[in-house]
This record gives sequence, C-alpha cells and structure tokens, in this order.
Amino acid sequence: MAEDMTFVPKARVLSLEELFQLGQAFTELGVRKIRLTGGEPLIRNNILSLVQRLGALPGLDELVLTTNASQLPRLAGPLREAGVKRLNISLDSLQARKFRRLTRHGNLDQVIAGIDAAIAAGFDGIKLNSVVLKGRNDDEVLDLVDFTVDRGIDIAFIEEMPLGAIVEHDRKLSLCSSDELRQQIAERYDLTALGDPSGNAGPARYFSLDNTGSRVGFISPHSNNFCHLCNRVRITVEGRLLLCLGNEHSVDLRERLRASDASAESLKRAIVDAMDIKPEKHHFHSDDEPQIVRFMNMTGG
Repeated sequence: MAEDMTFVPKARVLSLEELFQLGQAFTELGVRKIRLTGGEPLIRNNILSLVQRLGALPGLDELVLTTNASQLPRLAGPLREAGVKRLNISLDSLQARKFRRLTRHGNLDQVIAGIDAAIAAGFDGIKLNSVVLKGRNDDEVLDLVDFTVDRGIDIAFIEEMPLGAIVEHDRKLSLCSSDELRQQIAERYDLTALGDPSGNAGPARYFSLDNTGSRVGFISPHSNNFCHLCNRVRITVEGRLLLCLGNEHSVDLRERLRASDASAESLKRAIVDAMDIKPEKHHFHSDDEPQIVRFMNMTGG
C-alpha cells in the first residue's frame, strides 16, 4: 500500500451483488476456485452475505480467502460455516514493534488471536504468507517457521514483487531469494520436496518439514519463474479483470456489468474474449524502475 493513500470513490467500487454476479459468471464458465483478497476483504460491510452466496454456487469446489487475520477473532467461525475452506494469512514478523512498523498500524496480538481462532474453527487448510526483506525481517525466518510448526499449519515465503514505486528501501539490495531462505530453514529442519507447483495448487513450490505436520512453500517470481503454469486471473474491486499480476493487460468488466444492455451472457462473453490477451509471462527485475505502478492493495477483489 502506498504511504499516502487516496481511496477510490464508492461509486467506482463494485457492489456485493455485482461481485456475486462475477463469481456466478466465472463458475458457469468452469472456474472451480474463487479467492477473496485485498487489501483486507473482511472490513467490507456485510462481507458474510457475499461469502454465503459464493459458497453456495453450483460447481464451485473451493472458496478461499486471504486476510491479515485482524478480523478473525470474531469472523473465523462464521466464515467457516459460510463455506470458506482455506485461509491465507499475511504475517511478516512476530515482533510486536517491528510488526507495527511494517504494517504501519497492525496489532500483533490481535493477529495471533485471529490465527488461533481460525485453527479452532477447523478450516481445511491455513497458510501464512511472509515476504522477507534483508535488513528488515530476515532474522525472523526460523521463528516464523517454528511458529507454524507449533500450530500445525503451513507457511509460504514470497519474493517481493516490484509493484508500485517506493522510496523506503532498495528492492535490489533487500531481495531475499527463495534459495537463500530454503538453505537457512534446512539448517534446522529436514526438507523433502513435494514436486513442482501446479496450476491447481498455486505458484508455490512446497517442501514437507519432516517429522512435523507442516509444509513450507516458496513463491519465486524473480528466481524461479512459474508463469508457464499460471491459470489464474484477478478482478479488482473496481471490476478490472487483470490477466496477469505483473502486467497491465486488463478488461473493464464494471462497464459490462453496468451497461444498459447488460446480461449474464454478455458478461461471460467478455470474460472469454479477455483470455486472448493473457500474457505469456511477467517481467520482474528488481534493479529496474517498476513497470507496474499500482500497489498490491489495488488488486483486491
């Protein structure tokens, strides 16, 4: 998220009904997995009503959610009952002061309480997502792995993606490669490779942490490109269909939803036609100026 945020006018944000229409269109076209993400999706008013409707869509195998866990102490149980099967939870530090500095306002105790509430709610899978930066939180890699092992959940380490212009650190100098992290973790845990990532399982390359119930994954947009396996698209909360997180190829579905001649068939036709411009790969280079000026929070939807 940018340091000085300007939030979009409410009129440009899709309503819950429009978000459901999009979910319905995608499932009717054969999509079997929907993820709600952000920003933070759980601060949206009446979010449970959307979750319940999406969770009941015929043909949908998995409804999953990415969250910062701040709202899970009160919402973990209702989300599980509404049909969410798995959670991804963002957590980059286990030190309260550092956590607040990295997130700008986060409360670590509240987040940990949310993680524990999610475990108690019995989701099919819970995975932490951590972005590790040299000089920022690279001294906490083993602590984060220990935390997940103690709770019997998984963790994925993600190489920082060059999205949005920043001045607070040099991306080239701060980048921690997946290989560096794996070597560090292997000093304490025996790792067994679980194979290459697949389109269904997502972009992470997973390793079992032997003699534990946990796995560690590595998402490597810089050092081990996974674009050839990608079968994902994103829709922002403004209705922009992004064909690739690392490119600007997109189609305006909000315009189609709100057109005077809008119909379910015209919406599905626009989605199918958009697949023709899905790019072959992204071009992330940490030593260049970012080609994508939007920040990650702008892709939530």
